[in-house]
Amino acid sequence: MDELPPLVRRAHTVAERLGFPLTRDQSGPSASLPGVGRFLAVLAAGCADGRIGELGTGVGVGTAWMAGAMPVGCELVTVELDELRASAAREVLADEPGVEVITGDAFSVLAERAPFDLLFADGGKSDPAALVGLLRIGGRLVVDDVTPTQLLPPDSPYRTDDPKRRIFFTDPRLVSTEVVLPDLRNSLLVGTRVR
Repeated sequence: MDELPPLVRRAHTVAERLGFPLTRDQSGPSASLPGVGRFLAVLAAGCADGRIGELGTGVGVGTAWMAGAMPVGCELVTVELDELRASAAREVLADEPGVEVITGDAFSVLAERAPFDLLFADGGKSDPAALVGLLRIGGRLVVDDVTPTQLLPPDSPYRTDDPKRRIFFTDPRLVSTEVVLPDLRNSLLVGTRVR
């Protein structure tokens, strides 16, 4: 289970070359953790003839997980604001049919290509409530870089009011859950659009 798929290994190599962090340390962007990547691969594998969107490509680690698992006929559009990172991701994904790496404002670009079967918000200050509108009915929204509630400091305001969790669990358009990753230190929020 620790073995990485070849495309993900290639993305890791590029990330290391550029000094792009492969672990989450709360101080800035990092690559998708393996637990997140495996989860995304499972969802992408079921995206037959569908469309996947990603906000925040980084250097393409999360994208590589999804691209390596998605079936033929599926499209993946990933958007990165930073040109250096986007260029690195293009290098990683150059041989992947159906994958397009775009430099620009992710929400604006993806809004023009909606609706999506799977949407991974992996960076920036994206508003999950606005992202729900980019999903088709039955489409899934995934947000990572969430700290499980039990690991938050006792005085953390996120224990009682986390804006991300609030949107996922109160938006009537979504049926949602929080998935704690195998490392037990990170989790992600997943919602399926039902209306």
